[in-house]
Amino acid sequence: MCGRRTLRPVLVEGPVETALDDGTTTRSDRFMVAVCTCRRSRTYPWCDTSHRPRARTTPAPEDRNEP
Repeated sequence: MCGRRTLRPVLVEGPVETALDDGTTTRSDRFMVAVCTCRRSRTYPWCDTSHRPRARTTPAPEDRNEP
């Protein structure tokens, strides 16, 4: 790594079983699994692409007050 933190998932060949910090385990039987590294996922430890930047649906505050 180059020293900067990346927010990309780790792709792992399945099936995969993971142990979480609270001691619970989760399992995925898929042939390829994306494991979340940013902890933003609603389906943690599986990636749901929450790490991706979102497109703005409303104009930025500085664009709202055009002359």
